Amino acid sequence: MRSVWTLLFLNILGRCWDIWGFPQRCKPGSYFQGQCRTPEEKPKCTDIMLTYCKDMPYSTTMYPNLLEQKSRNEAEQSVEYLLLNVVNSLLNGECSPYILMLGCSIIAPRCENHKILKPCRSTCESVHKACDRMFERIGMAWPYFLDCDRFFVSEEEGCYDPLEGLREEEPEMDNLSIEESSSTIQFMYHSNTQMFNILNKTAQECSHISRTYSIGQSFERKDLLVIEFSSNPGEHELLKPEVKYIGNMHGNEVMGRELLIYLAQYLCTEYLLGNTRIQTLINTTRIHILPSMNPDGFELALSEMNRGSDSNHDEDIIYTGYTAGHYNAQNIDLNRNFPDLTSFVYDQRRLKYFRNDHIHIPDSYWLGKVAPETYAVMKWIRSIPFVLSASFHGGELVVSYPYDLSKHPQNMFSPTPDEQVFRQLARTYAYAHSTMSSQDTDRCGGKYADKEGIVNGAQWYNKIGGMGDFNYLHTNCFEITVELGCDKFPAEDDLSTGWLENKEALLTFLESVHRGIKGIVKDEDGHGIKGATVSIRGNRHFITTAENGDYWRLLTPGTHIVIASAPGYSKVMKRVHLPAHMQKAGRVDFVLKKVPLEPEINELNILHLGSYERFDPYNLLAQYYTRETRQNVEERQEKPWWWPYFTQLGNQNPSWLLRN
Repeated sequence: MRSVWTLLFLNILGRCWDIWGFPQRCKPGSYFQGQCRTPEEKPKCTDIMLTYCKDMPYSTTMYPNLLEQKSRNEAEQSVEYLLLNVVNSLLNGECSPYILMLGCSIIAPRCENHKILKPCRSTCESVHKACDRMFERIGMAWPYFLDCDRFFVSEEEGCYDPLEGLREEEPEMDNLSIEESSSTIQFMYHSNTQMFNILNKTAQECSHISRTYSIGQSFERKDLLVIEFSSNPGEHELLKPEVKYIGNMHGNEVMGRELLIYLAQYLCTEYLLGNTRIQTLINTTRIHILPSMNPDGFELALSEMNRGSDSNHDEDIIYTGYTAGHYNAQNIDLNRNFPDLTSFVYDQRRLKYFRNDHIHIPDSYWLGKVAPETYAVMKWIRSIPFVLSASFHGGELVVSYPYDLSKHPQNMFSPTPDEQVFRQLARTYAYAHSTMSSQDTDRCGGKYADKEGIVNGAQWYNKIGGMGDFNYLHTNCFEITVELGCDKFPAEDDLSTGWLENKEALLTFLESVHRGIKGIVKDEDGHGIKGATVSIRGNRHFITTAENGDYWRLLTPGTHIVIASAPGYSKVMKRVHLPAHMQKAGRVDFVLKKVPLEPEINELNILHLGSYERFDPYNLLAQYYTRETRQNVEERQEKPWWWPYFTQLGNQNPSWLLRN
C-alpha cells in the first residue's frame, strides 16, 4: 500500500513540475524535437575581449553591460565603442587614456562574484572637469554614457576607481593641466578618417593662418582634402608665391602621405610657438598640402598589409600587399593618366613661334579613361598660379625632374629648357635630406650617389602621362618627384626616422620658391595685365601673369635678359643679374605701352589662348558626380567635420554627439 501512494505522489509531482515550468531531464533526441526545455543561463563573469578595453585594471566583465548591450558583438558594433576607438585621434591624444578607460568602465564594466561593479562618480567628475573643454573644442557633446550621475555611483555605494592603474604613475586628474597643442605629432599610420580629422583640427587651431578645402573626390567618393597655410588663407595675395605638396599618388607608397600630415601639424604648432623661420615662411608664402591623392588605393594597401602581417609570411599575400593599392579604385595608374603634352612638344619644337608652355589639352584626351583624381588635380592646378611643387613617392631614394618622357622608347636623358633650374631645385631637396646625396653606394639609392641623389626623370624611368611634365607644360609650375625610400610601405616604427630625415628638406624646398625674380606687369595706367608673358632670352618656356599682373620666374644665379609682352602691348626688355646665394627673389616690374596688334602674332595668340581655355569639353565631370540637392549640401555643412565618420559606417545617426 505504501508503494502505491509513493508512485501516486511522484506522478503528481512530475505533472506539477511540467505545469510550473520546471526543467526536466531530456531523453536522448528529445531536445531537438522541442519536447523539453533547458534552464536559462544566468549572466556570469567573462574575460574582456574588447580590444580597446584590454588595458583596464581588471580582466573580467559581464553582459548585459551598463548600457544594456547584451553581448560582446553588440558592444563592438555600437557607436559608443566606436567613439572610444577614435577618441585618441579626435582629441589628438589629449585626455587619453582617461576617456578610454572611463568609457570602458561602462561598456566593459568590472565583474566580481558574478555581479557588475559600478565605477566611482568622483573619478568621472574629475575627468569631466579636465576634459570637457577638449570635446567643446571640436564641437562634440560630452558623451551621454559618461554622465557622472547616471552611470556612476559614490564611494558609499561600493564603487571602484577605473583609473587606479594610472594613479600610481600620473598626477591627480583634478590637478591635471592639459596644455599640449592639438597639433602634436604622433608617428603612426592614419586612416583616411583620421587624416581628415587631423587636417581639420589643425586648421581649426590655426584658423588665422590655415584652412582646409576639397579639390574634388576620389572614385569611391572620398574627399581629396587640402590644408592651406598663409597669412591670408583662401586668398591669392599679390606677389606671394604659391607652392603645393602632393603625397600618396600611388596608394601603397605611404611615407609621403604621413610626412605631409606631420608637416601640417608642425607648421601650425611652430607658428603658434613663435618659430620665426616658420612664421616668415607662412607670412611670405601660400602653401597647399594634399597628403593623399589616392585615398582609395591607400585603404586597399593598408588592409592588404595588415592581412599580410597576420598570414605567417605567405609569399603571395606579401607580394599582393606590396603592390595592392598602387592604382586607384578604377585600376588606373594616376601618374600615367595626365595628358601627354611632352610628345606634342617633341613633334612641334622646330616650328616658328612654338612655345613649350601652356600647351592645351587635346580633345582626344577626354575620350579616354580619365580618373576623377586626375581630373580634380588638373582643375586645381589650373585654378591657382602655382610656382613650385613636389610629388612624393616610394620605392627608391632619389629626386627626379622633367622631362619624364624620353624622345626615344628607351630611357634617355631628356632635358627641358629649364634643365639648370630643375637641377637646382632637385639638389635643394636632396642636399637638405640627411642621406639622399650621400656618396655611400651601399645604401638605398646608392646607384645615384655619383649624381648627388638627383636624376632626370626620362633617364631614370621613362613614362608617358606623368604629372610632373603636365605641370611644366600646361602651367607655370615647376614640379619635382621625390622618392622617399626603397620600402614603399615601411614599418610604423620607421615613420619618426622618415620625418627626421626629411623635415629640413621639406622646409628648405618650400623656401626655395623665393629664388629668381618676381614682379608685376602693368599698363601705363598702373593696372595689372592678366595673361602677359614673361620670358627669358634663349628659353622658349614662357611664364604668364596672374589675375592682377603679378608673376614669379624661377631662375639660377647669373645674368638674364627678361622680356615682358602681351597682345596689343609693346615688348619691354630688362637685363637682370642674380648673385649667388641670393636669399629672396629679385623684384623686376614692367610697364607696357599700347601698340597696334601684329596680325600674325595676334592670330597665334588667340588660337593658343582659346585652345588653352578649353577644359573638359565633353563634360566628363558629370559622369563621376551627380548634383547634390541643396538640402543635402546644407545638412552636411551644418554638421561638424567629424560627423561623417560616425554616419558612413552604417550606424544610426548619433545625435547625442552633437553639442547644443
